[in-house]
Amino acid sequence: MKEKKLLLIFIKNPEKGKVKTRLAKTMGDEKALRIYLKLLNHTIEVASKSDAQKQIWYSSFVDESDGFGGVNFEKKIQRGENLGDRMLNAFQEGFDEHFEKIVIIGSDCPGISTRIIDDSFAKLDQDDVVIGPSEDGGYYLLGLNQLIPEIFNDISWSTESVFSETVKILKNKDLYFGELVTLNDIDTEEDLRNSDFE
Repeated sequence: MKEKKLLLIFIKNPEKGKVKTRLAKTMGDEKALRIYLKLLNHTIEVASKSDAQKQIWYSSFVDESDGFGGVNFEKKIQRGENLGDRMLNAFQEGFDEHFEKIVIIGSDCPGISTRIIDDSFAKLDQDDVVIGPSEDGGYYLLGLNQLIPEIFNDISWSTESVFSETVKILKNKDLYFGELVTLNDIDTEEDLRNSDFE
């Protein structure tokens, strides 16, 4: 029987003035939105080639007419007070639906690839957790084969200690984790300059 794999894609609804706000401070809302849409399209394209089932989780409302993913992507709304709550709820729902391996990615990492996504699912054969660190101290991918609520609670979200705090919890719980290649998220103009994405 084919194992049940689920890829969660967390996105912000692409609205001018509401996405890539740190980028917009120096480049303007219009360009920030354009860059975000390009990152989003890249993420969806890469995700579409993975053989996992796929869900797009929107920040504020489901947009059935945005053309993202077509019939191969189920669309849902994020629920929770902070990023940790929202991710925990999405993972919980996936495990409740009897998925055996669940991987989550965001939509602002130009280096993400289908191979990285597929490798992360493969790593979950021997590891409890797989994590892809970002250069800014966060992570761009998290994969689980069981629900671990502690890694979504009491984390200083949107800081440079997200990855290290998560790893500390995993080590304290004696869980095995596989680490992926470090990639760069695009949050600021400097991030954009340091990447070959534009």
